[in-house]
Amino acid sequence: MMDQSNHILVLDPKDNVGVALFDLQKGDTVTYNKTEIEIQETIPAKHKFALSALPKGAPMIMYGQCVGELKFDMAPGARLYPETVTNKTENYSLTDTEYAWQAPKPSQTLPKTFLGYHRSDGQVGTRNVWLVFPLVFCENKTIETVKNAMEDALGISNHAHFSDYARSLWDRKPMPTARESHLLSTSKLTQVELRFITHHTGCGGTRSDAQMFCRLMAGYLNNPNVAGATVLSLGCQNAQVSLLNEALKTTNPNFDKPLLVFEHQQSGDSTAYIKSIIEGTLKQLRLLDSMERQPAPLSKLSIGLECGGSDGFSGISANPMLGMAMDKLVGFDGKAILAEFPELAGTEASIIKRCVNPEDAKRFVTLMQAYEFRAEAVGSGFKDNPSPGNIREGLITDAMKSAGAVRKGGTSPVNAVLDYGEYAHSIGLSLLCTPGNDVESTTALAGSGANLVVFTTGLGTPTGNPVSPVIKVSSNTDMAQRMAQIIDFNAGTIISGEDNLDSASDRLLELIVAVASGKTLTKAELRGQHDFIPWKRDISL
Repeated sequence: MMDQSNHILVLDPKDNVGVALFDLQKGDTVTYNKTEIEIQETIPAKHKFALSALPKGAPMIMYGQCVGELKFDMAPGARLYPETVTNKTENYSLTDTEYAWQAPKPSQTLPKTFLGYHRSDGQVGTRNVWLVFPLVFCENKTIETVKNAMEDALGISNHAHFSDYARSLWDRKPMPTARESHLLSTSKLTQVELRFITHHTGCGGTRSDAQMFCRLMAGYLNNPNVAGATVLSLGCQNAQVSLLNEALKTTNPNFDKPLLVFEHQQSGDSTAYIKSIIEGTLKQLRLLDSMERQPAPLSKLSIGLECGGSDGFSGISANPMLGMAMDKLVGFDGKAILAEFPELAGTEASIIKRCVNPEDAKRFVTLMQAYEFRAEAVGSGFKDNPSPGNIREGLITDAMKSAGAVRKGGTSPVNAVLDYGEYAHSIGLSLLCTPGNDVESTTALAGSGANLVVFTTGLGTPTGNPVSPVIKVSSNTDMAQRMAQIIDFNAGTIISGEDNLDSASDRLLELIVAVASGKTLTKAELRGQHDFIPWKRDISL
């Protein structure tokens, strides 16, 4: 349990700054290392203050590492602001690779299996999704038309255009008259879900962006949660069907899921084109709706690790709790994928130590440096990663944010380092190069095979994904209660002392198994929140 009697927390004996667990007022006295510290001004919960007199130029140490440098002399008990520190990270070396690790033991009551959809390649899905997506934004309108018609026919929503045609096919009845249309009953899907994706890429940019998008979508098709897909192509775009097929062969040479491909320019007749899409897709839905969940070991779970709207408690409660849960999952030979490279800046030294393969350590550094070079080339950099909300809630440097964010990945060895769009095949922990942007990163995690995503947040976000359920974890109880409609799990009990990391991580694993088995739907699923934004690295041409 966390000791609340002093109202502060010091995360590592090396630290020279403390964290206010509750609001501290000017003149309050706190004790650290048997020394009384007088608070110099109001320090809201989550914010940091000097534990001793710190001179200008001194490193700001938190989590036992440098997370900034002081611009001014600081008195004991003085609050730290963005204006008083500058971002600074620790030096690192590729030669420092010694690392020993042992998986923590989960509770004996934790289920050892989940109920999932078994695929022919050995993967197991937590959902059974038929995906409909375009290779280029020009087909977004077609997607919307097909979506409205099919969702209406299947009783998912209330749209009229093309719905009579879709409903007659689904119900296997003659085409109804306009008068009879509203009286038809619908038979709902029970074992397969229908998801539609639109986007704003596929053409007009560089060829590498088109290749990257096709690689991302190949990952979506190979994701164990996806049973098959309908793919729409205009015909002339950069993201050609052939590029998608090549990416599929690279991702999985034995890919054998049903894949329906329709090309608008070859069809010519838009009405016939849309009807053929509807008819082919409904036929596949009927076939797939007979699938049933079967038991699978936890080793078949692939969990994407994400954070967004982080606060000063994220790195203290939600993130390390998730990290401990992932260490336990890795102990079962499961997979965890840690993304958001801008939020790993400053943690290179610890990550390099954890890389099993020296080549992965080199690749990690190469990807990080290339990413930051691109950011600096447009007048920014990783130092600009913290958002106004992050800063307001106590994360005043990028290195401080990173030191807390990396804890989502636990302490297990790094078995693979992946670039954007690459698929996670290795058991254990993989690193995935993505932006820190919530939706872009979550989109990438699903494309790398995550069949479930755990998303920690301190400020709240409704983000979901079209194919992978997203479990939202709150770092603090206030937000969990205030935004109960989007939060699935409250880690604020760690701050209040009701839980510790071990007990809370066991409860989180139990929720993960329940969601994976389809026994619990996430709040994002219940809200119909299915966000999808591919990362566009290059420029438009």
